Amino acid sequence: MFKSTTSALALSLFTTITCLPSAADSFFFSTGNPDGKIATLSRPASPGKLETETADDFVLNQATTINQATFTGMLPTGASLTSVTDVEIELYHVFPKDSANPPDGRVMTRVNSPSDNQFAAFDSAAGALKYTTTLLNRSFSVANTVVNGINAAPNQFTGGEGAATGEEVRFSIDFTPSFTLPADHYFFRPEVELSDGNFLWLSAPRPIVAPGTPFTGDLQSWIRNINLNPDWERIGTDITGQGPFNAAFSLTGETVPEPATYGLLGGALSLLAIFRSRLRSN
Repeated sequence: MFKSTTSALALSLFTTITCLPSAADSFFFSTGNPDGKIATLSRPASPGKLETETADDFVLNQATTINQATFTGMLPTGASLTSVTDVEIELYHVFPKDSANPPDGRVMTRVNSPSDNQFAAFDSAAGALKYTTTLLNRSFSVANTVVNGINAAPNQFTGGEGAATGEEVRFSIDFTPSFTLPADHYFFRPEVELSDGNFLWLSAPRPIVAPGTPFTGDLQSWIRNINLNPDWERIGTDITGQGPFNAAFSLTGETVPEPATYGLLGGALSLLAIFRSRLRSN
């Protein structure tokens, strides 16, 4: 009777402990504020316009639920915030995941690039995200831009398309619903469609500095258009020779609690020993 009772208690305690999660922690990542070095096109396809994508990376050290994001870019001078007609976010693994490997050899390298294909997409038009826009600066200047000069090797270097001035705008994203990612290295890619003109994503310091959150293994931003697809090129290394660059964005969420088996096991065994001792005394 004593053996079966204590065994049942041990099983009960072990089951309770292994199912008891540790506390979730808040998660926040940011590449920091725009640095004015470069702005790069990131827009969906529309009549007369090629889809062009800019992507930058982030790392999750454990499973994390992402609730919100921000990214900061430039609208044409004089553009109304209501000229934004759609916002789309895509997530990519790091090459060679979700990709043809070996690659086709049309770019200088695919090492540390985004993968060929996204593994997740969130579109405001489909109700997968909600966005708000905030005008930060009516006149923000960048030293260089990349809009059309995105070419396969050996013509990848164009030097960029020169300085530009526009409106600095922050996009705040609520994912509806939120989503959970396992620990891994990812790329974040926003696109903005305007009723007139182009959205350019602003660069951020690399290496990341305060108020950004530096991390080991930070990769530079990459770009492609539909003509280059499925390949990507390094904005600062391949196209302009001035980088490498990051892009201005942030992510907010919570880490996913993990079972707290090992941290509580010692305490549980102590309780079991006390229980056995009392049974013997009775």
